[in-house]
Amino acid sequence: MRGADLLVSYLKQEGITTVFGYPGGAIMPVYDALYDGGLKHVLCRHEQGAAFSALGYARASGKVGVCIATSGPGATNLITGLADAYMDSVPIVAITGQVTSAVIGTDAFQEMDVLGLSLACTKHSFMVTDKDELANVLQQAFTVAKSGRPGPVLVDIPKDIQLAEVEAALAISSKDPIAEYDDERLEAAKQLLANAKQPILYVGGGVGMANAVDELQRFVDATGIPSVTTLKGIGAIPNSKPYALGMLGMHGTKAANLCVHECDLLVVIGARFDDRVTGRLESFASNARVLHIDIDPAEINKLRQSDVSLCGDLKDILPALTTTLSIHEWQQYCRDLKVQYNWNYDAPYRSIYAPKLLNQLSEKLPSNAVVSCDVGQHQMWVAQHMNFTRPENHLSSSGLGTMGFGLPAAIGARHARGRQDPVVVVSGDGSFMMNVQELGTIKREQLNVKIVLIDNQRLGMVRQWQQLFFEERYSETILTDNPDFVTLASAFNIQARTITMQADVEPALDEMINSNGAFLLHVRINEADNVWPLVPPGASNADMMEKV
Repeated sequence: MRGADLLVSYLKQEGITTVFGYPGGAIMPVYDALYDGGLKHVLCRHEQGAAFSALGYARASGKVGVCIATSGPGATNLITGLADAYMDSVPIVAITGQVTSAVIGTDAFQEMDVLGLSLACTKHSFMVTDKDELANVLQQAFTVAKSGRPGPVLVDIPKDIQLAEVEAALAISSKDPIAEYDDERLEAAKQLLANAKQPILYVGGGVGMANAVDELQRFVDATGIPSVTTLKGIGAIPNSKPYALGMLGMHGTKAANLCVHECDLLVVIGARFDDRVTGRLESFASNARVLHIDIDPAEINKLRQSDVSLCGDLKDILPALTTTLSIHEWQQYCRDLKVQYNWNYDAPYRSIYAPKLLNQLSEKLPSNAVVSCDVGQHQMWVAQHMNFTRPENHLSSSGLGTMGFGLPAAIGARHARGRQDPVVVVSGDGSFMMNVQELGTIKREQLNVKIVLIDNQRLGMVRQWQQLFFEERYSETILTDNPDFVTLASAFNIQARTITMQADVEPALDEMINSNGAFLLHVRINEADNVWPLVPPGASNADMMEKV
């Protein structure tokens, strides 16, 4: 078979059913093999959209996402998506075409050193230089992508190797073995738990990536330790748990930040002390001892020295640590703070208050719904005011913070979940325009994706910082020249409606949820609305700003 046929056969052997991409000259043999190769190919309208769709597919399914692009600009357009997957530890395999081997290094048409470009934003990158290496490289790529701490892998394949006759022998990938923690460290960790009077669980995205949500929840139920989550950890512990305090950090709940500030043991589970979480690092849980559990040894002691660390699989470690604790006073204290600082949805005006709208949307959606966010104020409002019971149901660009993520990621999630689980995009008027062309993919695929577009005619998060920290000098954040979003949606045969008043919210949400096919709900809000609370840059998480 040709190298291109081997690639398609290998993807099917790996259990891949859907790929996302955009054709071009140097990848044409692969697209010829895809023509009747038995895989579902989703034609995205930009290669960045293909990368984010693969990312959304991986996040929503727990499987490896695959995206395909041609050489040169096609490959470079994937880079931001790969960087996003790298920051958030998402298993992606990107297949790129390359110019023929004979002209590599001659500045040939659409030649670009994508391997060199990708080194900083992939877990590993390969260029296939020998047709007999193709099968082995594909196997390695999938093994690396899903082993240990997952991440993106790039495979660059010259056009002549795609066309070359190759042996059909294929071997399925596997996960590399995970290093075992020793019993001595485990006993030390148990001792830390037993001695703690005010412990807190700091839960990150690693829990979902390890498929260890059930193990974590059993650990929480047994120990009764209050918990906080990162943006990517949302859903690992449902807000309905009595001692679940919500998201911590720059826009975290007041209860979460205060309880972390006062804890005497910080149990870090699949998290990495990101600066948006910790605020001023030296003041973050400064009186606490640290038990750090992670699959990636590079994260241990990177930013905060741990008293005890366990490096391994959370599915094994959490059951081994599960015990009962007597921390009743601390539990009551944390629960009281949760009640005291609960959200207030009483808006002082008749126009739409986005946090309340998103909370209403959350109450109407079933627990299996997937919500895909863009980046900005609406992203933080989703994290604060919507409820999730699984981390794979909350898709957000956490580490890289990429505007334009939400719409293509939802397309990937829609294909990952089939028809049974609702998929909703929550976007802002700034982010939405970044990958608005993917409305064409929704039309082409006839996808049932609901879009809530929160429009304040501003780049809201930047405007908020300009207001608070740059003397209200609103430089290039006013978007009063936005298009008519309802007309824009109609150009893609997507139903749409605009609402401006709080009284319109309930019927509009019902109309959107119950509609057949895609629907865009355009929501106008007050441009002065801000995200609260806010930890100012360089401040301690205990010093949160309230409304000003």
